Amino acid sequence: MDASFWLDCWREGRTGFHRSEVMPLLERHWPALEVPRGTRVLVPLAGKTLDMLWLAAQGLRVLGVELSPLAVQAFFAEHGLEPQRHASAIGEHYVAGEIEVIQGNVFDLDAGTLAGCTAIYDRAALIALPPAMRQQYVQSVYARLPPACRGLLITLDYPAGDMDGPPFAVPPAEVERLYGPLWHIATLEHRDILAEQPGLAARGLSALATDVYRLDRRG
Repeated sequence: MDASFWLDCWREGRTGFHRSEVMPLLERHWPALEVPRGTRVLVPLAGKTLDMLWLAAQGLRVLGVELSPLAVQAFFAEHGLEPQRHASAIGEHYVAGEIEVIQGNVFDLDAGTLAGCTAIYDRAALIALPPAMRQQYVQSVYARLPPACRGLLITLDYPAGDMDGPPFAVPPAEVERLYGPLWHIATLEHRDILAEQPGLAARGLSALATDVYRLDRRG
């Protein structure tokens, strides 16, 4: 799956993955992380999620990364924000208050940028990537986050073969394989949600669960 897939989704309006409200799992579980005010929080594959506004309202400095310029521009326009813009080697930067969004590829983030993020919120990135890309994603992004970084990871799981992603199934065993070497993993919630997702059920799913993990970077 290459960048053109996601650019086409935004250009053609195939954005059923976008939520028109803040993610309830974020509101419920983020406070338990006790992330200090002023912390820079990385939000990979951010789209135009309202979750960035919620995180900023908690006194956090948000760094979203999104491939689609349409998504980035829509985020600021829909919330009446007028960002300052500048370019760098890793993309086009849009900055308004405590929210910065880099329009670029998350795989292009440099070590210095990632070293400044001591928290991460991953609701839509890992599950958007096919299995062949997940190891590269974790090595490119998570492995370069600093010691003591903490974060919230939200995944989906469903029977293999029921549906072609995205969103892709990421079972707990794969989370352990990907993150276990460098991160402490704690499951905060596991819940069956098939009845709440008729659109995904219509794609042939016989079961669907969501898992919420707390991640703490080993020192």
